[in-house]
Amino acid sequence: MTTEAANQRRGIDDPRGTYEVWYLTFNHAPTGQGFWLRFVIEQPDHGPGRGELWFARFDPKDPGRTFGVHRRFSSYGSSDEPFWISIGTSELAHDRSRGEFEGNGHTLEWNLRWQPAARSLPFMPDLAYTFGIGETQVTSPNPQVSMTGFLVFDGERLELERATLGQTHVFGTRHAHAWVWAHCADFEGAPGAHLELIAPRLNRRGVMLPPLVMLTLELDGTRHHFNQFRHLVRNRATWSTTHVEFSARSALWKLTGVLSCTPDQMVNAPYYDPDGTELYCANTEIGDARVTVSRRTLLGWQEVRLLESHGRAHFEVGSREPDPAVTRAHVTIE
Repeated sequence: MTTEAANQRRGIDDPRGTYEVWYLTFNHAPTGQGFWLRFVIEQPDHGPGRGELWFARFDPKDPGRTFGVHRRFSSYGSSDEPFWISIGTSELAHDRSRGEFEGNGHTLEWNLRWQPAARSLPFMPDLAYTFGIGETQVTSPNPQVSMTGFLVFDGERLELERATLGQTHVFGTRHAHAWVWAHCADFEGAPGAHLELIAPRLNRRGVMLPPLVMLTLELDGTRHHFNQFRHLVRNRATWSTTHVEFSARSALWKLTGVLSCTPDQMVNAPYYDPDGTELYCANTEIGDARVTVSRRTLLGWQEVRLLESHGRAHFEVGSREPDPAVTRAHVTIE
């Protein structure tokens, strides 16, 4: 599959009861601000489909300037070859995005371009894609690319020059009961290093299952996958809203890591299943990450790398109840 094909819409032939998301996350190096941009097409079980545009800005120096807004649109469209999504007057293609909208006292405009990645990054076991296993599937067509362009929000313009962008495609019929997602592609002193983590927790007939922890680490030009079914029995993750700990192991490599932020570095966003069930997602794009990489030797596990990122880690925690400690809401604009 080409990286562009990984972006193509899934919910076309039988769209009812599906949601589909294309999201971008990145940071502005001079100011440390983080950004979250989402294109959403929702097809509820009942009622008309809709498009949504989401934008969140995270300011590490002044949390009072952090905000998130998303607006619903009745007009949306798509194309497979070449790939593009249009929602309102905004567009996302495989190598660019431009758009604008306003609401809740904010005005937003962006024009971004990047060179597409040479290969996509699947989050889940290969068999999950082959046989359509799971209620949600996730792939990054552009997991770590260099982006140029500009953002304008509330009259403030930021130029982006070779910013590190992650762009991911999600398709599903229902969200997990709870989950953690994490992405970090800006580790200090480790150019090209990139961590991607997803850990859904499922509820089956009233029984809460352990998290299914899947992750990939790219380091020194090599991808270390810990996301196949054989890895799931060993991978672990525990979390609260602002603190995530994880571990993963293969025959040769072991990872342990921590992601953290403070409540005022997050926004609380409402998610909806196609049947109308509401969930809550606490998201940050200015968190911290610390990952220890160890290799098996004849004497046991030996630490070989310590990867750290301050203010450039992106993660979110999804749940059925909002955390009252996260007071900044991602506001819906009808």
